[in-house]
Amino acid sequence: MSLIKRVGMVLAGMVCFASLAQAETIKLAVTDLVGLEELQREFGAFKNELAKVTGYEIQFLPVTNRTAAVEALRFNKVDFVLTGPAEYVVMQKRANARIVVGLSRPDYFATIITMADGPYSTVADLKGSKVGFGEVGSTSKHLGPIQALADAGLDPQHDVQVVNTKIPVLWEALKRGDVAAIGMNHQNFVGLRQQEMEKGGLQPGAFRVIARGPDLPNDVLMAGSHVDDQVVDTVRQAFVEHSDALIAAILTGQDNQKYSGMRFITNVRDSQYQYVRSMYATAGFPEYADFIGD
Repeated sequence: MSLIKRVGMVLAGMVCFASLAQAETIKLAVTDLVGLEELQREFGAFKNELAKVTGYEIQFLPVTNRTAAVEALRFNKVDFVLTGPAEYVVMQKRANARIVVGLSRPDYFATIITMADGPYSTVADLKGSKVGFGEVGSTSKHLGPIQALADAGLDPQHDVQVVNTKIPVLWEALKRGDVAAIGMNHQNFVGLRQQEMEKGGLQPGAFRVIARGPDLPNDVLMAGSHVDDQVVDTVRQAFVEHSDALIAAILTGQDNQKYSGMRFITNVRDSQYQYVRSMYATAGFPEYADFIGD
């Protein structure tokens, strides 16, 4: 065998080894968590379990916000991102990222809440009043609730005065009468109502839901366009074959209790997120090319 041919075979083997090594280590980001310590606390067990069932080494990549996550996808700095529906539509547009698996959450929908003894019993009654929502850009605490208003015939940009603040602050503002109504996801509402009762406060009947949106699309694990199809398939199949173990690992995180009762969905379609794109248009961002609030 000639020297040139032997050198060629060695180089080809090195390229193959490098590709294999790259495939065996994948980087994972989670958009609503900042800092490695928080990532490890909430998703450390999940990362370890996913590594166990896929055979890949998995490394966390902390991101400061959603924009940093999509830029990391665009420039191949991260391989997989766990994110919500509002983030998905922007990431899919800007980074051409694809869905690996959906995280289906029970009772994941937006609600509009008023005081039962107040004058606001329909969405139309809110016209001209102040309405509070949660974190700017949140699927279920901001965009979902304003879309629920729009679905009921109100223009959130012109018919009401919108304020955004933390959910516990919203709750107290509603009880004081500082706002006519508040919007949040259903699980937040049920949890706050329960806490209120347990602390000797108002009973559940003191609150009225005057609108609710449809069940929201799934949270998703996304893969960058640079990730090899075989790697994506291996990760997706792991969620099929080891669903219970991976769900149990997610639920070890305190903030991850929102996923209680969840299941993984492997046939999620992009068309299921058209409702989320409508939310961006309702909020005044019809291009959904940037994250609201970043």
